Amino acid sequence: MQTDVLKIGTRGSALALAQAHETRARLMAAHALPQEAFEIVVISTSGDRIQDRPLSEAGGKGLFTKEIEEALLDGRIDIAVHSSKDMPTALPEGLELSAFLEREDVRDAFIGRAAAKLADLPERAVVGSSSLRRQALIRRLRPDIDVVVFRGNVQTRLRKLDEGQVAGTLLANAGLRRLDLANIITELLPAETFPPAPGQGAICIESRIGDAATTAMLAPINHLPTAQALACERAFLAALDGSCRTPIAGYARIEGKNLYFNGMILTPDGREAHEVDASGPTSEAASLGADAGERVRAKAGTGFFDGWS
Repeated sequence: MQTDVLKIGTRGSALALAQAHETRARLMAAHALPQEAFEIVVISTSGDRIQDRPLSEAGGKGLFTKEIEEALLDGRIDIAVHSSKDMPTALPEGLELSAFLEREDVRDAFIGRAAAKLADLPERAVVGSSSLRRQALIRRLRPDIDVVVFRGNVQTRLRKLDEGQVAGTLLANAGLRRLDLANIITELLPAETFPPAPGQGAICIESRIGDAATTAMLAPINHLPTAQALACERAFLAALDGSCRTPIAGYARIEGKNLYFNGMILTPDGREAHEVDASGPTSEAASLGADAGERVRAKAGTGFFDGWS
């Protein structure tokens, strides 16, 4: 058993801190340790500081992990807690995703002011979102809506919404639930028609490869079905070179020893979309996701990706 204080690295937003606190609580319960056995270390990331342009222009989702991973590699922290959907598919050498907490609801939540439901918004209404996937799906469902880039943490986006900058916005239901803000949701969007981002709703923990004491400490809080689902979804992303530049959706469900996956790629304007399904044993989760990625890439054709870079 590790006796030193375990340092947990995290971003400083309210949601990131809630996720770090949940991780700490699960570790305390699993090992009968007091809160003092853990230290939460807040690390400012480039993604938090850059607010004047879309992440796709600034460098992609790795901007939310770079500084935290540097702290992990040089030993300033022992583990890093992330939102799985923020994680690039390629990790720095020496690091691994060693645990996943049990996944929350994967659905996107609409918070509307001009109307309670996305479908009921008036024509030409303005909706804010920083996610290319959400932007593309909104345009697919409502081509008349004006979608604008909406950066910032949850509280910042809600403030902008209350100021009337937009008629509505979308956030992950999981994040709102973790912040006890589910009461502000005006519509939960079905995953079947508004599929989530790969990894959405799942907290992942990153650690150093070869750190046996930390790996052993994390093992009891790893939720195997979530880890299996994420192995599939991340392999799907990797096959498509997924980043913040690409509108990609993907969701794997685990039922016993079987996995069922649905993925979608869209053009940024939402006018063209291609879907793919896969199913098989959970033991083949990663290969099922990778194969689904290759199949949907072949289905779309090379020209589909021309506007993605």
